Amino acid sequence: MALTQSDIDAEIAALQSAYDTAVSGGAPAEHHPARDYPPYRSSRLRHPRQPLVAVTGGDPETVELSGPVFGTTDITDIDNDLTRQHLGEPLGERITVSGRLLDRAGRPVRGQLVEIWQANASGRYAHLRDQHPAPLDPHFTGVGRTLTDDQGRYTFTTVRPGPYPWRNHTNAWRPAHIHFSLFGTAFAQRLVTQMYFPGDPLFAYDPILRSVTDRAARDRLVAAYRHDLSVPEFSLGYEWDIVLDGPSATWIEEGR
Repeated sequence: MALTQSDIDAEIAALQSAYDTAVSGGAPAEHHPARDYPPYRSSRLRHPRQPLVAVTGGDPETVELSGPVFGTTDITDIDNDLTRQHLGEPLGERITVSGRLLDRAGRPVRGQLVEIWQANASGRYAHLRDQHPAPLDPHFTGVGRTLTDDQGRYTFTTVRPGPYPWRNHTNAWRPAHIHFSLFGTAFAQRLVTQMYFPGDPLFAYDPILRSVTDRAARDRLVAAYRHDLSVPEFSLGYEWDIVLDGPSATWIEEGR
């Protein structure tokens, strides 16, 4: 029998209740979800089941030779403006997304590569594997990148992505979100997370977001509308800071 949204809702509610009871009884807050969170069905198949194996010996820098090489010369003036990367204007509500990349002490993390990818305004990715029957936008690819400035700030101009269906269960829909990829001083230091938009009615139904059972940690994944970031007659502004470590750390998909 196919899983329904009601089945998933019941599982989410039971796990949330168990977590809340444990915390109220003195258990520590869990800022990152279990890697095999049951309502998110495919997570059971996509996480390591054996201890990680440390690679020793040889030149430790050789691991970088097989990865991409990034630098300031690779970033163009329009890489962070997803509305200017094609000959025409993309469809959808234009938005400006900006924030700061911070360490656990609130200090800016400068010169770091930030990449984003997202669905278009109708909820479809420009990817061969996405066969969702929503229209593609010939003027929107949905990828961008930038470097943080001296204050640790990044800025992107894009369109608000639409929600889209996925096959976790019957009538499953993902809330609108933007994927973020962060790089440290080396490619192997990559971190990946997601940013959501305030007030989305799909939050309660999404097992990926709800896998972050700590409410404060979950709230840190939601951007805030900032009117002063809005560009007159052009875009609405959203602010989202990313904290790399510590008690206020932003949830990262790989966990800790």
